[in-house]
Amino acid sequence: MTIRPWMAAVTFCFAGMFTVGYLAATSYLVLRDDLIGATMARQARMQHDYEDRISALRAQVDRVTSRQLLDQQVVEEKVAKLMQQQLALSERHGKLDALLNRADAGSALDDGPLPDEKPVTDGRRADASGAIDAIMGSTGGATQKSSALAYAATGESVADRADRLFSRVTLSLKDLEHEQIGRIQSLTAGASETANAIQTILQRSGFDVAEAAETDAETGIGGPFVEPEAFNDPFQASINDLDDALDRLDNVRRTARKLPFGNPSPGAGITSRFGNRTDPFLGRLALHAGIDFRVGTGTEVRSTGAGTVVVAGRNGGYGNMVEIDHGDGLTTRYAHLSRVLVKVGDHVEAADAVGLSGTTGRSTGPHLHYEVRRDGKAVDPMRFLTAGMKLTTYMD
Repeated sequence: MTIRPWMAAVTFCFAGMFTVGYLAATSYLVLRDDLIGATMARQARMQHDYEDRISALRAQVDRVTSRQLLDQQVVEEKVAKLMQQQLALSERHGKLDALLNRADAGSALDDGPLPDEKPVTDGRRADASGAIDAIMGSTGGATQKSSALAYAATGESVADRADRLFSRVTLSLKDLEHEQIGRIQSLTAGASETANAIQTILQRSGFDVAEAAETDAETGIGGPFVEPEAFNDPFQASINDLDDALDRLDNVRRTARKLPFGNPSPGAGITSRFGNRTDPFLGRLALHAGIDFRVGTGTEVRSTGAGTVVVAGRNGGYGNMVEIDHGDGLTTRYAHLSRVLVKVGDHVEAADAVGLSGTTGRSTGPHLHYEVRRDGKAVDPMRFLTAGMKLTTYMD
């Protein structure tokens, strides 16, 4: 058999290809496990890397969520505290209403609006309301992530923003409270000064306000003894001081109004004063127990204080006379009247008309004879007229 060169070449090629295939298959079978192991190890490393990154992201999300929840809780606590302060101010304003009505009733105590009235606090109220609205916007729920408070400033957290706004509102409310306390203390001082002035005038006239209160038969108080209440709140203490001062002022004013400090014939001149004088009928020295006013016949004669009519009619040398009992042993007499306009038992107020002037009784001509008696003894009416003029400033 002849072997040609091309047949040898083909045979050699087939042998080479078989050898290469055999060696490749053998190498694959030998190295397959190592390749598979390396591939699996690489995939495991990649999986671990991904899991680590996912865990880190989850931890970061948890931290952000926890911070947001904490910020929201802090904001809600601050808002609750702020609302409590606002509620306290509203309650204080309610307590002040009655006292302010009493205090502002007297012109001597009226020195301007309270810090809770316009125009003093409009600016502060606007600032406080705006801050509260901003804070409340951040606590409306987890879905309100686009609120102006949460995204007000880059790098500023919700809690920081709320804390800044809360501090501003707290300062505004504190300023309001301090102004309220200052105003209350000013009213208290004014009421005390007015009460002291009235009490001094009454004492110089011979009357003690405490004694007058004790002898008031219509007043009844009592109850079991309880230890006094201690107030740690400066505002409540100021309110109590103002209440006490206004009570004292009402008491002295009420006492003053009961006493005959008015003028029985305003604008009339005085022709004869209290004291010893020459009697116009006998021509010798005699005590004039009152003062005489120069008035024409028919002029209205007015009560100088509130009281009860105990005499109304003819009474010897007084002629037609009206006598009024003002309590505390104090009475006033209005004599020589041409006509009596009241009757015994009538209750009259200060400045009520009790009669018309005239010249009845032991009189030389038309005039008004006016007396003030205490415990039946005549006293100088000028003391009361002078005190009445001084009290006019404090009795409005």
